Order: sequence, then structure tokens, then C-alpha cells
Amino acid sequence: MQQFLDIFRDLPGFLDGFIADHGPWVYGLLFAIIFAETGLVVAPFLPGDSLLFTVGALCARGTMSLWMACSLLVVAAILGDAVNYHLGKWIGPRIFRNELASTFWQRALNRKHLARAHEFYEKYGGKAVVLGRFIPIVRTFVPFVAGAGAMNYSRFVLFNISGAMLWIGVCIGAGYLFGNIPWVNHNFEAVIIGIIGVSLIPVAVEWHLARRRARAIAMSRGTSP
Repeated sequence: MQQFLDIFRDLPGFLDGFIADHGPWVYGLLFAIIFAETGLVVAPFLPGDSLLFTVGALCARGTMSLWMACSLLVVAAILGDAVNYHLGKWIGPRIFRNELASTFWQRALNRKHLARAHEFYEKYGGKAVVLGRFIPIVRTFVPFVAGAGAMNYSRFVLFNISGAMLWIGVCIGAGYLFGNIPWVNHNFEAVIIGIIGVSLIPVAVEWHLARRRARAIAMSRGTSP
């Protein structure tokens, strides 16, 4: 665990060393990490935004190809979400199959949750799939829940592709532009935390707007939100 934390703290050093030892195999490593983080619900701990930011900085130095990195990682992110969606679609109905609600587990795994998830993704699913890309841990579970909730797959594909391109483009682009500034190099952990904080802004805004809409509807009906 300590070795993993050390790698996270010095991703540029880790990737520089990997490139020195294994050359172009670094693209395969990055593909596998991004695919696993977006495609396997057991791997939400893997670096995402910080890794992409670092890749952008290495591309700016000329250590890696910007075109190659962006192309491969967009594909990895799209495939990861697609696999996660199908896992959710296959596993979800088998897990959420209780119709009773007398015990804790029956309430937690009630089929009504699938119906609610389906309604949510049919109405707001596009925003969830796109914005979820920018939130650590959440991006690992959003496609799984979309599949479990039976979100229309053609809609999911559209937002999966656009979300992947936006996520990879913004994070690698930020690293390409700012990753080699001396202050950024010396305060890498703080920069990553800042990136995560900025990524939460759209979600916070959407949550606030949803609360306002719910409050307005409740007031118009004469009830409390």
C-alpha cells in the first residue's frame, strides 16, 4: 500500500522511470490503468485525473506522443465504460431482485431501486455519465449503475464517447499546458487536489439547481421539499 501511495505522490518520476526501462510499453500500461479504473468496479482506487495530467506534462516535454496518448486513452475510457455498463446490466438484476422490504438487505437490494435508477438515467443520465467522468470513484460506478438501471444503450454510447473525449482532452490538455511549470512540479499533490476540487464544481452547481427546482415544485404544491 505504501508503494502505491509513493507512486501516486510522484507519478511523473514513476512514469519517467517506466519509460526509461520499457519504452513504448508505457502506452499499454496507461491503457490498462484507464480501462480498469473506468471498467471494473473493483478498481476505483486507481489514479485517473492525476495520471492524465501527468501524461500531458510528459507529452509537453516530448517524452511521449500527444496524439498517441490521447487516442489510446480515449479508446480505453470508452471501452471501460462500455464493459462496466454491460456488467451492471448483467449483474444488477441478479442482485436487486428482492420485492420484500422487511430486512435491511431486502430494503437495500429491492427491485424498486432499479426502477428508480432507470427513471433517473432516462431523465438525467447523459449529465451523470459525462460529469461522472471527472469525479474519482464516482466515474467507476456511474456506468455500472447505468447498466443496472437499464439506461437506453444508444444514449449511453453517445454520452460515453463525448464524456471520454472531454475528460481525456481536458486533463491531458491541462497537463500539457501547465504540468511543467516549476511551481506545479514542486506542489504536485496540491495541484491534483485542486483538479479534483474543480471537477466537483459542475456537480455542485447541478445539485444546487436540482434542489432549487425541487423546492420550487414543492412550494407550488404547498408541501415542503
